Amino acid sequence: MSELPELETRIMAALERIKAGVGAQTAPSPTSDVDTSALEAQVGELTAKLDEEQTANAQLEERVKLLKERQDGKLAELESNVDAGRARSSRMDRELQRLRQVNAELRDINGQLRDALSEGVSEPHLVNKAMLAELEALRATRAADAAEMDAILEELTPIIEREAADATG
Repeated sequence: MSELPELETRIMAALERIKAGVGAQTAPSPTSDVDTSALEAQVGELTAKLDEEQTANAQLEERVKLLKERQDGKLAELESNVDAGRARSSRMDRELQRLRQVNAELRDINGQLRDALSEGVSEPHLVNKAMLAELEALRATRAADAAEMDAILEELTPIIEREAADATG
């Protein structure tokens, strides 16, 4: 307990030193020859430049936003075109596979028919099968041609529409 007054004195002295130090830092030094009007003018210029830069930055951000939206739109359009192209390609591939299969069957049946004719045996069911295979081959050829024409039309339609719009507009 006897140490209490001594600690109190030391704390008070430390507080006085702190107060004096803070007062010396915040008080303007009388020896400074700084022209406050020049500083205020410089601050005004810097503030104006900052405002200009902030305006320019906002304009650039808006441009970037618009460009990103356009890019996203173009990307979605291209993805759609790729998907449509894949669908057309897939359809054409299916039709060509069918055509190949039917033509292979037709060759096989025609080979059987030739063999039967070379042996002098008349096989009416082979003739019927050959006719049916030939009809199926014609249908498959027609379907493959239709798929190819659809693909061509889907590619040409946007070009024709653009040309028509350019001619009228």
